[in-house]
Amino acid sequence: MGILNTQIKNKLKSVLDNLPNDVILKVFTQEIECPTCRENTSLMQEIAEVSDKIKLEVLNFIINKEEAEKLKIDKIPATAVVGEKDYGIRFYGVPAGYEFNSFISALKLVGTKNSGLKTSTIEQLKGITKLVNIKVFVTLTCPYCPMAVELAHKFAFESDYITSEMINAQEFPHLANKYGVYAVPKVVINEKVSFEGAVPEDIFLTYITEATK
Repeated sequence: MGILNTQIKNKLKSVLDNLPNDVILKVFTQEIECPTCRENTSLMQEIAEVSDKIKLEVLNFIINKEEAEKLKIDKIPATAVVGEKDYGIRFYGVPAGYEFNSFISALKLVGTKNSGLKTSTIEQLKGITKLVNIKVFVTLTCPYCPMAVELAHKFAFESDYITSEMINAQEFPHLANKYGVYAVPKVVINEKVSFEGAVPEDIFLTYITEATK
């Protein structure tokens, strides 16, 4: 029995088949010492089977070390959502629960090449010339987390200097402990600026700007 039921697959097909551009899922896995890798790979396989617009590449985290390093993948399970180029959009952990929505939003983002961000926001992002890494810690039962994840991914899409990571705090408890994740979503930018909660676009951008100083 698969992870996705027929109803969900049909809804996905109607959305994904209409994407004007192909989306590549680069899935990094390793069966040993990764209890959720198999589930993540299975989910990605089912999503890719729904539409020809979704291309799947399953890579071994150890054997394909060079590709992992190229994409700066440092933990598994990991999924990089890539289009004609790498936009720096990452999912660490299984994007199930509420995060299934943010994952599908990432597919639509890359597939349509339209972030939907304000013109003023996009212009400000063009002024960023320092590398920015955004970590968004989530749990799969958090209804507000997808808003933070989706916004972070949109910033990454619009700027070659920004990378965005959804991190399932329950799958990576050592990271949750390291970054003091007591409430979600928790966003950590460049290891020095952090905040909790889903905030509006303008405020999120202010935190990004602060992290580049």
